[in-house]
Amino acid sequence: MEEYVNPIIRLATIEDEPFLWEMLYYAAHMDEDAGVSPESAKTNPDLMKYAKDWGRETDIGSIALAPDRNQPVGAAWIRLLAVDDNTPELAIAVLPQYLGHGIGTLLLQHLLEAAKQRYASVILSVRTANPAKRLYERMGFVVTEEIVNRVGTASVSMVIDLP
Repeated sequence: MEEYVNPIIRLATIEDEPFLWEMLYYAAHMDEDAGVSPESAKTNPDLMKYAKDWGRETDIGSIALAPDRNQPVGAAWIRLLAVDDNTPELAIAVLPQYLGHGIGTLLLQHLLEAAKQRYASVILSVRTANPAKRLYERMGFVVTEEIVNRVGTASVSMVIDLP
């Protein structure tokens, strides 16, 4: 693991779409699938909805930057996935070499603070075995149902009500 302290967190912009695609690859654990590249997220029909045409009026995201290089190292973003829905879904990922440094927590804190201005709640789905589930629980997300994810294993849907 690289040494990493005090990332810079900023709001995501339309120019961040390529990085969101890369983060989606990690968020969906595609890096665990043999022979699958980050580009494959762009053609996966289950995943395209999370990043395609990023920058809609209802999209909100946070980007973590390495302070020494100003390079993105993580992202958390929410997006309305259903046209008539009022609850956005969360996607979040940190580059593997930066895991375990609290970047995900910072990203999520900043994102939820920004989301309060527009939304009453945020939903997500996470694999039951994913250690990030504990982060979501610490932040106030609660399990609403167990589901089968895109690869056929167990995940849970979680929601947080924003004050």
